[in-house]
Amino acid sequence: MRAFRVAYDGRPYHGFQRQPDVPTVEDTLLDACRTLGICDADAVPVGYAASGRTDAGVSALAQTVAFECPEWCTPRALNAELPGTIRAWAAADVPDDFHARHHPSHREYVYDLHAPSDAVDDDLAATVFDELCGEHDFHNLTPDEVGTVRTLDGEVWRDGDFLLFRIEAGGFARELVRRVVSLVRAIATGAAPREKLDHVFSSEHLQGPDGVPPAPPTPLVLTAVDYPGVEFEVDADAAESAVQAFGERALSDRIGWRVGTRIRDGISEQ
Repeated sequence: MRAFRVAYDGRPYHGFQRQPDVPTVEDTLLDACRTLGICDADAVPVGYAASGRTDAGVSALAQTVAFECPEWCTPRALNAELPGTIRAWAAADVPDDFHARHHPSHREYVYDLHAPSDAVDDDLAATVFDELCGEHDFHNLTPDEVGTVRTLDGEVWRDGDFLLFRIEAGGFARELVRRVVSLVRAIATGAAPREKLDHVFSSEHLQGPDGVPPAPPTPLVLTAVDYPGVEFEVDADAAESAVQAFGERALSDRIGWRVGTRIRDGISEQ
């Protein structure tokens, strides 16, 4: 059994989990394994599991997948069959009973919320977020009907025009991080009253306009998944490939932003 750290830009994919007829990160990873002969066509490697199932548009720095494979199957070998949007960059040999989804002790996400300081009360955002930390029943912040009691920790801080949310827990209910961000934003911008937080924590099920919709998925990144006693070794060549691939994508996005801004400003000046 070997576990791999996998980074990906989730924007071109319909989420991590396999789905029919649409591109997903997991389908792409499994196709690479089949091409390398690690498993047969239409099969999955023995013992295969992933640490989580990110939604469509969500990206990852430290998604973790594990399966039985030959010694030659390194992050660099996987990258030879993966597109630049998905890069393996570290690996660890793990016990035969290792399970990537069930054994993490800690998971962490970071969300970059565009929230200029003149539109958001930063102190109120931090206060609301602090109240969301700790153990609560988050049934009004997830579509899940079970497993809604979670213990959250983290912090909020400003970086230019963005508020950054670092949110960590042993595990997360579906859409919980994005709905936490959405709730904090609504209260900190004045779009929702402070009492909204009390309503979210109540036993009443909030629906329709009283509910909390998830924030957009693309600013969300799975940044850490920790396993007790497992030390990942960075594959230098694979990591360099990842740095180059994601650097190129970042540059392309930056150029796109400048082009869009130029067109916007040009029309505004007419």
